[in-house]
Amino acid sequence: MVAQDGTISFLEVNTRLQVEHPVSEEVTGLDLVREQFRIAQGEKIEYADPEVRGHSFEFRINGEDPGRNFLPAPGPVHLFQAPSGPGVRVDSGVVSGDVISGNFDSMMAKLIVTGDSREQALERSRRALAEMQVLGLPTVLPFHREIVSHPAFTAPTGDFKVFTRWIETEWDNQIPAWSGQAEDLPEAEPRHEIVVEVAGKRLEVSVPKRLLVGEIGSAAGHAPKRAKSASASTHTGAKGNSLTAPMQSTVVKIAVTEGQEVAEGDLVVVLEAMKMEQPLTAHRAGKVSSINVEAGTTISAGTRILDIVD
Repeated sequence: MVAQDGTISFLEVNTRLQVEHPVSEEVTGLDLVREQFRIAQGEKIEYADPEVRGHSFEFRINGEDPGRNFLPAPGPVHLFQAPSGPGVRVDSGVVSGDVISGNFDSMMAKLIVTGDSREQALERSRRALAEMQVLGLPTVLPFHREIVSHPAFTAPTGDFKVFTRWIETEWDNQIPAWSGQAEDLPEAEPRHEIVVEVAGKRLEVSVPKRLLVGEIGSAAGHAPKRAKSASASTHTGAKGNSLTAPMQSTVVKIAVTEGQEVAEGDLVVVLEAMKMEQPLTAHRAGKVSSINVEAGTTISAGTRILDIVD
């Protein structure tokens, strides 16, 4: 855009469906993806503006830790259990057993909840969020569960208190940081490896033990083991003199040099994970020593970045 005084400004134009398009689909009854394909094939829009009915919410299910200022948190998805019921829709890109990379956006799924009114949609949202489970890495589910019951968000029209920077300026975040403790998963069904012959070739396959002849009702010696998720690191980005990476990430910038004096809170390094930059500050005052990373490198959670010594 060019202003009258000649100032040139660049405006992002996203000529595509946005992440929030399901709420429009739910309240209009249109399949917007299908409509795009129809138009691309040369078909015409021959209907009037759709009538909007009801109310719909969308919740982004991101791999972030709300208890640590929404820090991106790549990691394994040990269990992904979606809710169901009237007015509940889940658009997901992951299933149990997947691993969330730090190279992409942190969103794993979208939970869309619709009702005849805002009040009904809120009631259904509370139930759906309570049912939904994602184990193995921190997610924003605890944040969503709190917000759908927060007076500022549930207030009727005219008294709605949430605004653009409400989270940063008004909301009292009491959500505890994800502890990374082992989580109980559903008991795995016992399986057994057998050798079969197919077209003259011998193959080893794994089948549920209950399907084997003579095994039904008898699982002696083959009791299922309770699966546990791996214990995640509970570091906070600092261990003694060392500053460590709080998550898998890419080093964007090193803001200090060897021997430089820093005060507690000074910027020392900028990391990037899940398309979000995360500045790390000095956890203590002292002299920078033993810088262990370079800009542009990818590091894992717990990697020592540098030391700050007396």
